[in-house]
Amino acid sequence: MKSPLMKIQLPKEKHRDIRRIADSFFEAGFECYLVGGSVRDIILGFDVDDFDFATNARPEQVSRLFRKVVPTGIKHGTVSVLSGGKAYEVTTYRSDGKYIDGRRPEEVSFSKTLEEDVRRRDFTINGIACDVRTEELIDHVGGLADMERRLIRTIGDPMERFGEDGLRTFRACRFAAKLNFDIEEETFAAISKTLEIASMVSMERVRDELVKLLETDLPSIGFERMRESGLLGLFLPELAA
Repeated sequence: MKSPLMKIQLPKEKHRDIRRIADSFFEAGFECYLVGGSVRDIILGFDVDDFDFATNARPEQVSRLFRKVVPTGIKHGTVSVLSGGKAYEVTTYRSDGKYIDGRRPEEVSFSKTLEEDVRRRDFTINGIACDVRTEELIDHVGGLADMERRLIRTIGDPMERFGEDGLRTFRACRFAAKLNFDIEEETFAAISKTLEIASMVSMERVRDELVKLLETDLPSIGFERMRESGLLGLFLPELAA
């Protein structure tokens, strides 16, 4: 649903390219919305440099709409549109199949609606979309309400979300530090219950999350959540005591 709460103001220096990309989809009869972290960070007043789109156009249709397209994640419906010297990720609406490695779905199925697409994502604050043409927000998962409550909450069952991708547990702690938000009670409890999945995450991916955590203004919040949940003991036991 479109949010009665607010519109957002897109960064002026990026607005032309973002609008051009979105208009190209709608003029061709497709949908296209900004999604994910860029929408979250604009709402919260952070500087944003990376923008991701979701669309009902299939990857091959996206490739026909633009002159410069790179198949960056074609298996999962993602291509990058090059415009104005930047790459913009565009992903076809999808639902995910079974996760068997604690990282990525074995297969994906393309979906027809934005709502189906956002409901597969990790946290409610990352499930808000924006119609670039009007700058109106579209929130199917309660992300705006959780922002007002300053909460990190999974979309749907936290055991299921963390069971799909163990890195999401680390991301919850990082977002708590970056945004100075609390982790919702059931979401936090599920971190401790899915440590086996988290232990499957490669050291490279964990390292990248820890680097991002250290770059936040309040890294101690994230490390404390990791210590309390048992995550820290998996990879940095010397700091978990």
